[in-house]
Amino acid sequence: MTPFAIAGIQMFLGHGSNADAMRHRIDLTMHLYPWVQMVMFSELAVFGPMLHHAQPLPGGTEEEFQTIARHHKIWLVNGSMYERRDGAIYNTTSVIDPEGKIVGRYSKMFPFTPLEQGVTPGKDFFVWDIEDVGRFGILNCYDMWFPETSRTLTAMGAEVILHPVMTHTIDRDIDLAVSHATSAMMQAYVFDINGLGAGGNGQSAVFDPMGRKLHQADATEQIIPIEIDMELVRRSRERGIRGLGQMAKSFRDRPTDFPVYQKGFDSTYLDSLGPVATPRRADGPGPSNVQTLPVRRTFVK
Repeated sequence: MTPFAIAGIQMFLGHGSNADAMRHRIDLTMHLYPWVQMVMFSELAVFGPMLHHAQPLPGGTEEEFQTIARHHKIWLVNGSMYERRDGAIYNTTSVIDPEGKIVGRYSKMFPFTPLEQGVTPGKDFFVWDIEDVGRFGILNCYDMWFPETSRTLTAMGAEVILHPVMTHTIDRDIDLAVSHATSAMMQAYVFDINGLGAGGNGQSAVFDPMGRKLHQADATEQIIPIEIDMELVRRSRERGIRGLGQMAKSFRDRPTDFPVYQKGFDSTYLDSLGPVATPRRADGPGPSNVQTLPVRRTFVK
């Protein structure tokens, strides 16, 4: 058995700095569950979803989290915050080690357009190793709705996918279905952590590499400390999920490359769908009109 303890924090978040409240929640977590080795928050937990809070990284708030990680000797994943970089804004997650060092940052690849206007997609995947434990990766909310992202992390060796989300909307049930399916298809632990208030509608959940739900929260504040076993990931990938499907190896041994990813693929149908746009009310019978001009919203995935 290779155990590792992760606590997901589902908490009420506001528009503006939530750093002090997050620090208090970490202090409480480590008081109640001193065996926890990593704490993670939900998407945009640090400042909420307003773009004007974007700031450069490194920066003062990130340094505060570095101090907290060093104090408690824990791995700390801050959820994410809007980062201002090279004239653009990214939705960026910082990963901090128990010595308070930044081991990496991940920028969301699929901003929830058209509602997350003004956010530039990231281009780089991020995985990292914890010595004598295993390999971890991050996907930010809407990223996971595109299976290529979790497939790539799995092919890079990720055994745990940390999935901070910020979902206020009526499709939270689909969010959870996607995360649950990802845990089975990729034979990985998935920590799907949502916020409350300005941070989302809760229902955070954790799934194991056998496709089992380990916990699902309601819409109240919760600390979710779960000890995982990395050997379960390795066993499921070697012997098959519940002793059956060996998806990682089957994908490796696939007899064909998928033409949809190749240059020159006929995308006529996809092009026929039109631009990503906000639906509007129909003026009469027939298809709804769409608003194709840029819009500014605060709801994000």
